[in-house]
Amino acid sequence: MANETQFRATTRIIATRGVKEYRETIPAVVGPDDHVLEVGCEWGTTTAVLAQYAAHVIGTDISPKCVGRARAMRPGLDFRVLDAFDIRSVLDLGLPITKVYMDLSGLSGYRGLLDLIALIQSYAGIVRPDTVVAKSGALKHFARCCSPWQATTTACQHTADHTGHRG
Repeated sequence: MANETQFRATTRIIATRGVKEYRETIPAVVGPDDHVLEVGCEWGTTTAVLAQYAAHVIGTDISPKCVGRARAMRPGLDFRVLDAFDIRSVLDLGLPITKVYMDLSGLSGYRGLLDLIALIQSYAGIVRPDTVVAKSGALKHFARCCSPWQATTTACQHTADHTGHRG
């Protein structure tokens, strides 16, 4: 059963569709004081871009083969084998993580949407970055179609965008 403390995380969640949008967020989201964790780095291409903007970046992937290739291709960057769902291992990295980038192809479709949302909420509640950027067309579509119900008008009103969706 949900409780009020479960949803108090202040982490901003940005949903992107495709690699192009995912990487376009970097200059707008990541700054020189940020410590970034990339989950699902594959060969480290986005990790290398993140490293141009952040104080420190760790690229992680569940595949030792991908991490080995990333290390070989980009020897100056920090890559680790890590299961995104193993939050304890994320905390054990000892990095004061301010941003998390998630590129989890296995969770990018509608069948993986609930798992992705649960994972993002886990990071928001436990790791507590100020921002999570997730590459998931399904999440972006879902977010675009959602708006929170508010029975009364508050200072944080939602306005209609050009598509007519409220957000």
